[in-house]
Amino acid sequence: MEELHHRRADTAAGQGSGAGLALVTGANSGIGKEIARQLLSRGFVVHVGARDAERGRAAVDELGLGARLLVFDVTDPRSVEAAASQVPALDVLVNNAGVSDLGQTPVETSADTLRRVYETNVFGVVTVTNAFLPALRRSARPRIVNVSSGTGSLGWSTGPNPQFDHRIGGAGAAYRSSKAALNALTVYYAQTLAEHGFKVNALAPGLRATNLNSRAAEHGGDPAEAAAGAVRLALLPDDGPTAGFFSWDGTTAPW
Repeated sequence: MEELHHRRADTAAGQGSGAGLALVTGANSGIGKEIARQLLSRGFVVHVGARDAERGRAAVDELGLGARLLVFDVTDPRSVEAAASQVPALDVLVNNAGVSDLGQTPVETSADTLRRVYETNVFGVVTVTNAFLPALRRSARPRIVNVSSGTGSLGWSTGPNPQFDHRIGGAGAAYRSSKAALNALTVYYAQTLAEHGFKVNALAPGLRATNLNSRAAEHGGDPAEAAAGAVRLALLPDDGPTAGFFSWDGTTAPW
């Protein structure tokens, strides 16, 4: 399996002494805030994307120097366009904002639930990515990281000993299928933007102690560990992979 651990991060987009600009959506808590924190420690200026201004401001105050609040709702195209107009240049986009469902099976899931989850996890990613593409195109080494999920892996969900059997609690059909769709979009964006120097990859962060759902809150691991995986993908060198799906530890995840 392909390892990312030993790739040189100092040749990636915007590295060096304070010369990188990043946007992390859903960065007021959980994995997103840890991604912002780690990018700041690398010298990036980080736009902290948050839907709620008060929570976003609290996160920015905690993160400190280099963190900039950017309030917008990924499900509201006008809100996203207004935010994009404030960011003329960007090196790294991390699509981290996401919502879950109630752990329902497909036969228990309504179309309304699917729409609600897809609105953030799929349509929101497309809206944000497309709105910020002009800013990313101004970067010498643009990077896009989509925070996906191992539950969106069809390989990990099938076979004789599936890691993410449908009987495992937490995320249900809406969330899992939305992340599978996000993985597909990651490939298509990577292929479309490759000639412009983009690296576009998806991350399976593992179960983390976040407010995504009750199982994550009770049994999840350290969000900072998952954030490190996202930062590795954000700092890929020119010969790094694109159109890939990687686990938080740097190994290739099955589609």
